[in-house]
Parts: sequence; structure tokens; C-alpha cells
Amino acid sequence: MRSFDLSPLFRTTVGFDRMARALDTLSDEPTNSFPPYNIESTGEDAYRITMAVAGFGENDIDITAQDATLVVSGRIDRSGEAEERKFLHRGIAERAFERRFNLAEHVVVTNAALENGLLHIDLVREVPEEKKPKKIAISGNAKVLENQAA
Repeated sequence: MRSFDLSPLFRTTVGFDRMARALDTLSDEPTNSFPPYNIESTGEDAYRITMAVAGFGENDIDITAQDATLVVSGRIDRSGEAEERKFLHRGIAERAFERRFNLAEHVVVTNAALENGLLHIDLVREVPEEKKPKKIAISGNAKVLENQAA
């Protein structure tokens, strides 16, 4: 059973159709495990994705953020090499990859760095001022009556 009927949950909610779509796409995700990665929280609204990309250089990796998706892809171009390498043992894959991450609203990529075969991608949730909670003052007739009595 791979499908869930969430319609009873959405009877009393407004604007959560994006969550339903996200749940649908999660069930369709491929189970590719290359390259391995970690996702960690580095602060209240800060995150870091670390991917093990041994053998890849900065020019071999492409990072694209569009809408609510972060796509990290890598491909090593060996067309410029003059001779074919002969391996006695090949343990470093160096195969092409594409890894997709679904981002929450207002999460943006702030930095990417490649160090010692690890790709670090830093993300921050930046909620705009107009989207932050606001305190609403309640006005009543009591103030108006006091002003009229004076």
C-alpha cells in the first residue's frame, strides 16, 4: 500500500495542499544511496547538508536551487585525458549522480564549499518580516467612551 487518502485531514485546513503534494512525491523518491550524505541542524534556523563526493572537483559539481528544490549533481569529464587508466582495484566510484532535496518555505542556500572530498551546503530559513507573527492590538468602545466623557 503506497497511497494514503489524506482528504479527511484537509477538511478543516486551508492552504495545506502543498503538504499533500510533498507527501506524494516522497513515496515516489528513488532509493539511490550514492553519494552518501548527512543533514544536520547547525542552529535554530540553520542547516547543513554534507555529501561525500570523493574524486569530484569544484568544476565537476553543479548546485541548483529552484522553487522548493535543491538539486546537486556531479559528473566527471574524462574526455581530455590522453590515455586510458588501468585499475588494479577501483573503490572510488566517480560515477555521475543527481541528488534532490525538498526545501521548506523560506529556506535558502547561503554557502557551498568543497573540503577534503566533502561537499558542505549551508542553508538558512529566512522568514520575511511580513510573514512573521504580528501582535494585533484590540480596540474597544471603552477608550472611545473615556474620550467622550472628558
